Amino acid sequence: MSRTPVKPFLIQTDDEGRVRLIVRQTRYNSWNYPIVTSNVVEETFATAAAARAHAKEHFGAEAGQFATK
Repeated sequence: MSRTPVKPFLIQTDDEGRVRLIVRQTRYNSWNYPIVTSNVVEETFATAAAARAHAKEHFGAEAGQFATK
């Protein structure tokens, strides 16, 4: 596993074209090994911009905190 920190918000498009927002939290164990937990937001979005707007409004996201897949 890479020690590169993950971006806290992942925007992912599924096979049906729906856009999902995944909120990730990184914490470190006693050996400073990263442990990442992911929670999928139940709501689907029409566009990645809509998912970004939702993350900014509800989770306080900032530019540069998004990854896409």
